[in-house]
Amino acid sequence: MQSPITLEALHILDAIDRRGSFAAAANELDRAPSSLSYQIQKLEQDLDIMIFDRSGHKASFTEAGKLILERGREILVATEKLVNDASVLANGWELDITFAYDGIIPVQNFFNLVNDLSNVSSTRVKLQEEILAGCWEALNSGRADLLVCPRMETLPQDVKAEVIGHMEMIWVAATDHYIHKRSGAFDEQAREKYRVIAIADTAREQPAISVNITQRQPRLTVTNFAAKVDALKNGLGIGTLPKDLANELIANGILKQISDTKPLPMEIILAWKRNKIGEAKSWCIQYLLKNFKNNAKI
Repeated sequence: MQSPITLEALHILDAIDRRGSFAAAANELDRAPSSLSYQIQKLEQDLDIMIFDRSGHKASFTEAGKLILERGREILVATEKLVNDASVLANGWELDITFAYDGIIPVQNFFNLVNDLSNVSSTRVKLQEEILAGCWEALNSGRADLLVCPRMETLPQDVKAEVIGHMEMIWVAATDHYIHKRSGAFDEQAREKYRVIAIADTAREQPAISVNITQRQPRLTVTNFAAKVDALKNGLGIGTLPKDLANELIANGILKQISDTKPLPMEIILAWKRNKIGEAKSWCIQYLLKNFKNNAKI
């Protein structure tokens, strides 16, 4: 007898639980909320089980629904491993490979790799922008195979990392922003007077991280790096930008470096899990170790 529970249905239940609502799950899956509701209701009818308790203000998983969710996630993980293992066994080269990269690193840094990889393999490449803790969650959860981001003080034991570049961040604001009229040290107490422009951490389950932001400082949070740059240009607050980009905007009279500030150096690393290394992943690691330092625009 064929089971009415499909992998698609399990993906939907997983997204609803992680995102907290049908609407947010539909946005992640690029589906209409009504189609998700219809599919779940049909599944409940086919199984003759209530997966969601809809008696309250917000639908929540029933005990039976939680069981299907938990066991379903085990099936999704096993299915992903099955596909990956079969692909490597059959082809040697993975069907897909996903690069996660921190949003402060220009995506153009990976374009040459995509072109050169296509000359030796038909592996499909996904370039996935993440922010702060979202970078490491993507690698740890298996959403990404390789990660390029600023180095952390400590790394997970099952992760291998190599320094492939360096970057400096500069404090800037629009040229007419009132911060340029201040005097005195630019310490944490001084920064609390000015709104900071921040990019939302993309972590779904891990605690979010904030960098160069004080607890009491007013902030504007945007969803991506381009929006942060636009907010800074429009004088909505202060923030840090990569030195090369900041200097270009400073030279054009759009932004100005905040006085009494120094560049904030950081190391850029390539990180990957030590297990599950197929031909494409191994090729990409060697490519980035060889070429990123010389060709990176960061």
